[in-house]
Amino acid sequence: METLREFERDLGEMREYYSQGKTKEASWRKSQLKGLLTLLKEKEGDILNALMQDLGKHQVETFRDEIGTSIKTLNLALESLREWMSGRKAKLPQIALLTSAEIVPEPLGLVLIISSWNFPFGLSLEPMIGALAAGNTVVLKPSELAPASASLLATAISTYLDNKAVKVIQGGPSVGEQLLQQRWDKIFFTGSARVGRIVMSAAVKHLTPVTLELGGKCPAVLDSLSSSWDIKVAVKRIVYGKYGCCAGQACIAIDYILVEKKFTRTVVELMKSMIKEMFGENPKESHSIARIINKQHLLRLKNLLKDPHVDASTVYGGSVDEDNLFIEPTILVDPPLQAEIMTDEIFGPLLPIITLEKIEDSIQFINSKPKALAIYCFTKNKTLQRRMISETSSGSVTFNDTIIQYAADTLPFGGVGGSGFGRYHGKFSFDTFSHEKAIARRSFLTEFWFRFPPWNNHKFQLLASSFNFDYLGLVLVILA
Repeated sequence: METLREFERDLGEMREYYSQGKTKEASWRKSQLKGLLTLLKEKEGDILNALMQDLGKHQVETFRDEIGTSIKTLNLALESLREWMSGRKAKLPQIALLTSAEIVPEPLGLVLIISSWNFPFGLSLEPMIGALAAGNTVVLKPSELAPASASLLATAISTYLDNKAVKVIQGGPSVGEQLLQQRWDKIFFTGSARVGRIVMSAAVKHLTPVTLELGGKCPAVLDSLSSSWDIKVAVKRIVYGKYGCCAGQACIAIDYILVEKKFTRTVVELMKSMIKEMFGENPKESHSIARIINKQHLLRLKNLLKDPHVDASTVYGGSVDEDNLFIEPTILVDPPLQAEIMTDEIFGPLLPIITLEKIEDSIQFINSKPKALAIYCFTKNKTLQRRMISETSSGSVTFNDTIIQYAADTLPFGGVGGSGFGRYHGKFSFDTFSHEKAIARRSFLTEFWFRFPPWNNHKFQLLASSFNFDYLGLVLVILA
């Protein structure tokens, strides 16, 4: 990275560029969104190669999770930009005669986006789309743990976007620390709770608003469904929701399953069958499941399984190939609740099943843990669905499927409590990087003299009447 003095100079130039008003123009915003769209189409092959190099992701998975979702979001933003930028009228009380009001979105200014390594393009471009659509200048810090993707983002973005307003800064933790020491108008961070605390601490210095997209232990509740078809579909969606998204290295991946004890054997056997159906007898050779990002993360996951009591709970998988950074899809039944695998976010292809006497106990179990980013509940029981919504707290609740809430631009994506705060996707991204400015306009033609000092009891009665407005009653009080 350039020297601190050079970097601060660059930030000063970006602020000056923003102050000129160029980025607030609809034409500029649209040109940047179109630039990103062109980047994704022309660099598709390079993106596929970068993610194969960094994470061993199959091109189908890469297109689904990184390229396709970003194209969908860009098309929505381009179609909706004028509407998003437009002010909207605000309703005023009747007493506000000859007064109008509106709410107008304005950009925040210079924003910092720190993205994660597990979806290096999707988690960089999704917030960037909102920031550019809202008219901000942007500095992106991609994760150094996915170096091929970070390098491609840096070169491509400088080519396709306005490099006076958008910059990519590469580097490790020291660079991130240097970035956090600067003054920003918004910081958007995706990553671990540990680094999230560092971001929050740094933001305090300048009272910078922050959005934190973290993770947590996302549970799946699997009811004893009556139909064999429903059970198979549910288990297939669970296997996909765990192993089919970056090998479980995703904030919204299922972290553990809650099932009734009597139903456990059926679930385990179905999961084994579905894993073989999706990933073959030798998942490593199928190339349909991603690698672990690096040796450090692989050893962390390996150590989770080393606990003798945890190892004893393994009923399927568990093999580790350190040289190829690969861990086999693994199923565990009732590992100790105090073990690290049940207290920390797993972020890998290890899936514990926790057994309960009755499925309704899942609510109490979930509530005994920190708030999840996502809850997945497979049930046709309407009462259980209502209770899951009203008696638990999480970023989202999805019934009878997994992951789909992330792909919906019409739903806000974000956490609550320990899983983060703030939201984005679709217009919610635009809103996250905008300030809603209140505008009020008043005519000179009318005035309520009793709202000004000096005070007396008569003015008190008039003011009291105006707050509980009855036009005829107010006239009578004035004339009294």
